[in-house]
Amino acid sequence: MAEDLILVTGATGFVGKWTVIQLLQAGYRVRGTVRSLAKDAEVRAGVATQTGPEVLSRLELEQADLLDDAGWAAAMKGVAAVMHIATAIRADEPKDQSLVIRPALEGTERVLRFAQAAGIRRFILTSSIATVGYGLGHTSGRRVYTEKDFTNLDGMRWKWAYCIGKTKAEQFAWAFAKTNGMDLTTIHPGAIIGPAVDQDASISIGMVSGLLAGAVPAMPSNGFSIIDVRDVAALHVAALKKPEAIGQRYLATSDYTPFSKVADVLREAYPDRNITTKQVPDWLIRIIASLGGPARQIINDIGNEKIFDGSKGEALLGRKFIGAKESILATAESALRLGLVVDKPK
Repeated sequence: MAEDLILVTGATGFVGKWTVIQLLQAGYRVRGTVRSLAKDAEVRAGVATQTGPEVLSRLELEQADLLDDAGWAAAMKGVAAVMHIATAIRADEPKDQSLVIRPALEGTERVLRFAQAAGIRRFILTSSIATVGYGLGHTSGRRVYTEKDFTNLDGMRWKWAYCIGKTKAEQFAWAFAKTNGMDLTTIHPGAIIGPAVDQDASISIGMVSGLLAGAVPAMPSNGFSIIDVRDVAALHVAALKKPEAIGQRYLATSDYTPFSKVADVLREAYPDRNITTKQVPDWLIRIIASLGGPARQIINDIGNEKIFDGSKGEALLGRKFIGAKESILATAESALRLGLVVDKPK
């Protein structure tokens, strides 16, 4: 019911803030977790840009860290459902993969354990397409993936920390839910872009802001399934409202979009900006990926097209997801307005 109290972990994050916004707009009371209450004013200000200040009385923030038990029991008090969105996302591939894997896996274990101890049954987990379309023998050509597909970590030549952490976290969540009688739904976004509400925005916005700034000298050949952050949040709220979502996975994926298409959209909208047309050869990306670093995060998408079918999620929403072009342009507008585009010196 709309007056229920919903816990949103990671309320400072890009998806977290938009989910808080849409829950408040739907009439819910919201408790968000933050690693530091020093972020309180920033979160409230960002939320208020979309909701107005009058609804902020229904928002409270609780300090809690995914790697520490402190604060979680208090965060769960009086909560009707949990939306576990918080995770660690990095633009680089750390040499110490536990920096990403631990918050994903140990954090999910912790939040589920405290929710179960508090008697909370309804749990919505933000997962990823990384848990769906990898390690399944697809190295060339086009393949369509649905919610029935599960990433096979053992089948991957090139693993990256985010994929490992999110896959193991989802596996744990389904097993825990089954054992403890919890009502779980998982949401699987693709590359999340869309309008930022403040300067504390997702690293994926860098895909757009970097092109606008002229800081990307050349693009990889691969593409990805874009999803607008507003649709990711909307899917969380729809899953909460609709009992048929219990026990289901939902891909949050709109158009498959090559990196070059993102550049084309931006070049048309901002012809005065120096947006690259060059591409990095696939062979060079493969060499770089073998040495580690950020290329490890995209190497599994080089030389093939992974199409993630978002129709099930659209059916839950009752509408189509926002298209890639609209989302790219909304991202660009907000990035420029908020000063997230740092022009490369000429």
